[in-house]
Amino acid sequence: MTDFLGPPPRVIRLTPRPALVLAVASVLGLAMFCWPLFAHPRPGAVAHAADAPFVFMATLPVLILVVLAELSRGGIDAKALALLGVLSAVNAGLRPLGAGTGGIELVFFLLVLAGRVFGPGFGFVLGSTSLFTSALLTAGVGPWLPFQMLASSLIGLGAGLLPRNLRGRGEIAVLVGYGVFAAYFFGVLMSLWTWPFLAGDSAQLGFVPGAPLLDNLHRFAVYTVLTSTLGWDTGRAVTNAVAIVLLGPAILAVLRRAARRAAFGAPVSFGQPYE
Repeated sequence: MTDFLGPPPRVIRLTPRPALVLAVASVLGLAMFCWPLFAHPRPGAVAHAADAPFVFMATLPVLILVVLAELSRGGIDAKALALLGVLSAVNAGLRPLGAGTGGIELVFFLLVLAGRVFGPGFGFVLGSTSLFTSALLTAGVGPWLPFQMLASSLIGLGAGLLPRNLRGRGEIAVLVGYGVFAAYFFGVLMSLWTWPFLAGDSAQLGFVPGAPLLDNLHRFAVYTVLTSTLGWDTGRAVTNAVAIVLLGPAILAVLRRAARRAAFGAPVSFGQPYE
């Protein structure tokens, strides 16, 4: 029956100003990942130590701006915050179950489903809060955390931008395809920002300052395939696909029912008091 009621309302309404802030945050996030292609880093772990504080300083204000923009536009209310807290806690609890063994990551499939149901703005924020909460629970706080948060936010954002009129098997097929893409997308981004430091001075795999962009891209492609794509990323893609196929229809129904019962975005009105 729920499919005939139309799509559930967006939890966070993206009016032009918040949408612009979200777009800017996404572009800045991608630029942060791609910095090795445009900078000339010094190889070695020591160079990264001075970079980490600036990563936090650049990332956290962007995320805060997204939330503040939504709050200033009335796009997020107490019900949305409660839902965000519940899903972040569930995602944080799911992540240690796989512990990343062989690429098994259970945090992303729920992010994809929630972003699909509740929209791109909610998906972006949920991606950040889920990874931040899970990092606190698993002692995974480090210089890599802002990059993980941004990558997950972009995955949640993309899930919310998928076509809204799909239902049934077609919807599950699209979500499976997106879940597979998201797994490799996350792996490529996480490999890219650490590439100059982990690959070192290897002529075949390492970053070469001043080399043509295409040459460095080729070396990075070989590096990420050998170190991430064939192992961790493929395991993550299989996990996402299996979880969405087996659990996706039921979880989508539950999330959509919750969204309609919560009546996000419905105007609040007060009746006449009883005499």
